[in-house]
Amino acid sequence: MAEEKPIGKVVHYYDKAMVAIIELTAPLKVGQTIHFKGGEDDVTQVVNQMQFDRADIQEGVAGQRVGVKVDQKVRDTDQVFLAE
Repeated sequence: MAEEKPIGKVVHYYDKAMVAIIELTAPLKVGQTIHFKGGEDDVTQVVNQMQFDRADIQEGVAGQRVGVKVDQKVRDTDQVFLAE
């Protein structure tokens, strides 16, 4: 597996909606693969949907807090990496 690049961390997780709020430290685009790593989590998935301020976006930039629909539960403080 290629080296992963850190792109942010989970600052909140909405359990019922299965949405992770990620504070980005680097750009992220719909279609890219991300990897959540934490004490109990090790989840890799493709970003299929991303929102900022309740509107769909195709790309998030460093400094934004974006919502990403997730396939599995993640936790606050999980680190997020771009899986290249």
